[in-house]
Amino acid sequence: MKNLMLCTLLVFSLSTFAQINGGPINSRTETGVIDGVYLKSNIPTKRLIPYPYIREADALWSRRVWRAIDLREKINRPLYYPLDEFSNPDPLTGEVEWIRNDNRWSLWTIIRQHILSGDLTVYSDYNPIRPSVKDGDKFKYPIIPAQGLNYATDPAYKEELSYYLAKLGDMPIDPYLNVYGQDSIDAVGNYVYPPRDTIWYTSSDIIQYRLKEDWIFDKQRSVMDVRILGIAPVRHMKDDNGNIGGTWTMFWLYFPTDCRYVFNNYFVYNESNGSSWMSFDDYFMKRRFSSFIYKEENVYDRSVEKFRVGVDALMESQKITEKIRNIEHDVWSY
Repeated sequence: MKNLMLCTLLVFSLSTFAQINGGPINSRTETGVIDGVYLKSNIPTKRLIPYPYIREADALWSRRVWRAIDLREKINRPLYYPLDEFSNPDPLTGEVEWIRNDNRWSLWTIIRQHILSGDLTVYSDYNPIRPSVKDGDKFKYPIIPAQGLNYATDPAYKEELSYYLAKLGDMPIDPYLNVYGQDSIDAVGNYVYPPRDTIWYTSSDIIQYRLKEDWIFDKQRSVMDVRILGIAPVRHMKDDNGNIGGTWTMFWLYFPTDCRYVFNNYFVYNESNGSSWMSFDDYFMKRRFSSFIYKEENVYDRSVEKFRVGVDALMESQKITEKIRNIEHDVWSY
């Protein structure tokens, strides 16, 4: 009897935790039914493992690099899937329901969910005053609501944030189109167009994630350590005809204090063993992804694509990786 009461209490506690954090778990609050043989409570309730402290005096060597995670690679599929989607607009209200997988979420679904809930701060990739200046990876331009307000209560913040999470639909061609129950002509005699639809970006729109990280040799612990400082989703830029015209870094998120606390309680799918799912924080800590370096700190402040193209750029990326590996190897050579 005590075991039954304890199990029921645990299911209720985890369900409450999932409602607060938004993460999916394999239990139902109403009936206490568990979707599986056992309750998967490790990831939703585990505590975050803090980074080891590094003093400036102990940083014997350091190098800053920027790398890209291509979601087309099979090894990176746990970041891309499952794909979220939207239902058809309600014929009465025009509202569109966001449909998510009830067992696990893609990385973009997690990011978008917690941006809207206020747990993650969006940093613009460019200077809002001078859009040509792309130095947003330094976390200089946060998009934050007014004090005491949030996405639902701050209209200015909602409009600004929607620019990073969605795009506007096509402008109606027919000025007499009246699908929202509005008057087609105002009191002055001007045409009144219906508001343009907001098309939210989904998991299928994300093609890359870019990381900004520091590699540091800590002489106190005698280890080569790597710290991810920021993560940025990347999508295609398309014209009105749907033709791809390049890539666009949507925004940056600060990884150590923002993303880690969110990613720590969400499952990552394990194709080899269903009972050994890790969290997204573990996924990045264990470096389970495949990536390539597109920039390292240098005197010219230029990326690899500025002086290498195609296969040569990949070879340059591998050369930078080998250079970092050789630094660690040389420290232990006698």
